[in-house]
Amino acid sequence: MMFAFEVDDAAPRDFAGAALVVVLSREKGARSDLGCDLGKTLPAAIAHVAACGDLLGRPDQLLWLYPALMNWRRETPYQAGRILVAALAGDDADPDLLAERLRLCGGLIAAQLKQIQAREALLLWPRDLNLQPAGALRALVEGLALGSYTFAGYRSVADKDGEARQSCRFRLYGGDGAQDLQAAVHEASVAASAVVRARDMANTPANYWTPAEFAATAARLGRGKKLKATVLDKDELEKQGLNAILAVGSGSARSPTLSVVEYHTRKKDPTLMLVGKGLTFDSGGLCLKPPAGMDEMKYDMCGGAAVMAVMQALPELGLSGLNVVGLVPAAENLSGSAALKPGDVLQHFGGRYSEVVNTDAEGRLVLADAIAYGIATFRPQAVIDVATLTGAAVVGLGHHYSGLLSNNDELASRLVAAGRVTGEPVWRLPLGAEYRRQLDSTVADLKNAADRSGGTITAACYLQEFVGETPWAHLDIAGTAWNFTEKSYVPKGASGVGVRTLLRFLLDWGKNVEAGCPQNPLAKRDGRRNL
Repeated sequence: MMFAFEVDDAAPRDFAGAALVVVLSREKGARSDLGCDLGKTLPAAIAHVAACGDLLGRPDQLLWLYPALMNWRRETPYQAGRILVAALAGDDADPDLLAERLRLCGGLIAAQLKQIQAREALLLWPRDLNLQPAGALRALVEGLALGSYTFAGYRSVADKDGEARQSCRFRLYGGDGAQDLQAAVHEASVAASAVVRARDMANTPANYWTPAEFAATAARLGRGKKLKATVLDKDELEKQGLNAILAVGSGSARSPTLSVVEYHTRKKDPTLMLVGKGLTFDSGGLCLKPPAGMDEMKYDMCGGAAVMAVMQALPELGLSGLNVVGLVPAAENLSGSAALKPGDVLQHFGGRYSEVVNTDAEGRLVLADAIAYGIATFRPQAVIDVATLTGAAVVGLGHHYSGLLSNNDELASRLVAAGRVTGEPVWRLPLGAEYRRQLDSTVADLKNAADRSGGTITAACYLQEFVGETPWAHLDIAGTAWNFTEKSYVPKGASGVGVRTLLRFLLDWGKNVEAGCPQNPLAKRDGRRNL
């Protein structure tokens, strides 16, 4: 199901669509300030249900009411076919936690509307929460849009009436503040659409989503007015000396690519660079992965999908105050006759040599090339890379937090804050020379893997070697990119994690620049120190 959102001030009692959706504060129940007069019948019915203990605010509890059955007083105040009541699971003092509860609520509502195949719905939500109305509505819209997601898939018989093709016009009651809320709805809708695009890329089977498809997507974006795209094919990769990207893809008949998408505002604005790992399939190469679960390795490009989706969303959001460059190194890591071998030595872009001791530690190889090339070409004020990089991240953090490693405290704290706001939490891990020493090689500048201890950290240490003095952060989303946890707004398959966090980070930085704050807020660096 797809939602189209609009804010209006139409009287809820005059709404005649499939469902009137009422979200309440658990503490205040029917007394919640919804920005409009509900009359007497509905609040009385809700109060009665609550008095019976049947509307407790549990995360999975919703209540259907039917106006036609409420006419025992000969009062017919509601024209909607159904009324769906949801009580928030809690009224947290923390606005970020409250926003997440609203997202979860939105996801549950989306599932119910999908079930009844609603074509039109109207939403009322409480204005007396510990969260600004715009923030509350933004979270609800995100939950609704993301909770309605269905991957169309591949079937021999087309389902013309399938849920993936269903659409619902969702009206959001704004009352007197309708105009002020429109911007929040637009931002949430664009962010959710970007997540959907990232999910679609990642859920597509690897024989359909290839390195060439990343390149084609970038080229398509570059045909717009506000984005510029450059694609480096095999010949150009060789010319530029991006040997690690070439080596990782050498075992596949499908050539690797490096897609570059640029979003420009003003020359004087700072530039931030995003790099997303785009391994469209990872067999492990000659260090072959076990068969069980290998089908999930189509998800090894979730970082690249996130970056590409973010770049597409920036013109729609009208980001100002910040130039953004997105790079996606894409390859298939297979075991063909020309495949990379354990013990091989590669020369990265910029000249550094790396000994390959594990062909299944390939993500850091392509990222290192892309990071070094991007810094030399675009000279960004900061770099953020996103990658399903290590199984160690899953061992250490499970499926609920993404790993964060950085050489810059300010950059790290901004990403932590963005993750908290968007409900995509990240946990910062340490860096240091003691971890870097695990990558010492006897034949090259460094090797691409160490022992199993601290695997997420040593992988980041490898990337740090190619960053130089540039403020940099690494997001390891191996545990959160797919099937990571059960949330109402995150279905099975790819989660699209990282998209909303990066958009929030970029929007906040851009607003700071426009407000006259320092263009490079990341000037205070802490070298290798990581608290």
